[in-house]
Amino acid sequence: MKKIKLFFVSAYNMSFVRNDAELLSNEFDVEKTIFIGRKKNIRDLFYTIFKILSGILRNDISFCWFADSRAFFTVLFSRLLRKKSIVVIGGYEVANIPEINYGGALIKTSRFNVNFVLKYADRVLAVSQCSYREILENYDPENKDKIKIIYNGVNANKFFPDKTKEDLIITVGFVERTNLTRKGLETFVKAAAFLPYKQFVLIGKFRDDSIEYLRYIAAPNVTFTGFVSDEKLLEYFRKAKVYVQVSAHEGFGLSLAEAMLCECVPVVTEKGAIPEVVGNTGFYVTYDDPKSTAEAIREALTSDKGKMARQRILDNYSLRKRGKLLIEEIKGLL
Repeated sequence: MKKIKLFFVSAYNMSFVRNDAELLSNEFDVEKTIFIGRKKNIRDLFYTIFKILSGILRNDISFCWFADSRAFFTVLFSRLLRKKSIVVIGGYEVANIPEINYGGALIKTSRFNVNFVLKYADRVLAVSQCSYREILENYDPENKDKIKIIYNGVNANKFFPDKTKEDLIITVGFVERTNLTRKGLETFVKAAAFLPYKQFVLIGKFRDDSIEYLRYIAAPNVTFTGFVSDEKLLEYFRKAKVYVQVSAHEGFGLSLAEAMLCECVPVVTEKGAIPEVVGNTGFYVTYDDPKSTAEAIREALTSDKGKMARQRILDNYSLRKRGKLLIEEIKGLL
């Protein structure tokens, strides 16, 4: 039987995007187009339009990660050519947090793209209940039935704990101004001062000069790694006893889920989709409160919730489950 041809589009080559492309390749004939690091000029616009239009012409259905300008063109051309389209909402596009100036719902062009996708895509997928609620709260979709929740999946064969854990506290995130507040990186660094004999590690590429501010406020027990390879990141996950995610918003929290698979005990806020991922397997703190974060970390270091954390991810957020649901949605549309 001839395989269904699927056109896979994304603006980013993140691990969860690659995971979906691989999952779908097991069932469909996938043509993948990732637009990475291209300049925003008229030549780039024509390149984008050509790549998307030609991809839709060659394939039976399109699958687009993020409701951005690429999704706009993907849905538009799919509609004109009477082909089906699916768009995954990443989280940022539908978030609306003016107090930290975060979310696509605050930006006119982003709102236009999302509204177009919600109206004309054949299926819109949210990666969490949080993102689904934000779609309904910040937009006015004509057909709510086309919006489905399919959670992100995490690879349990890759992420598993080491035999021995260390009193190591970690967090992961790009070091840039917006993430000082949105990802709670500043809170993480300040919390270290309350536990001077414990080792804190902030893992993430330096994207601007905000690293100088973090170094200035950091106690001696804080290490900044900068960019690390996937293999090195996995080492940190396996060794660490506590993973901190004290964000103001998370559409899902993939690094958090990966850490939990490695039996890290989560210390988190109740913001965004974080409670959906963590459930009762971690310690919750007030957002932007270094002292309460440190107190929760102290408890987490002596906790045995790591195995519970791993089991929660295995039960709810497996790659196999996501792949099965994605394939069902695609076949159902066709």
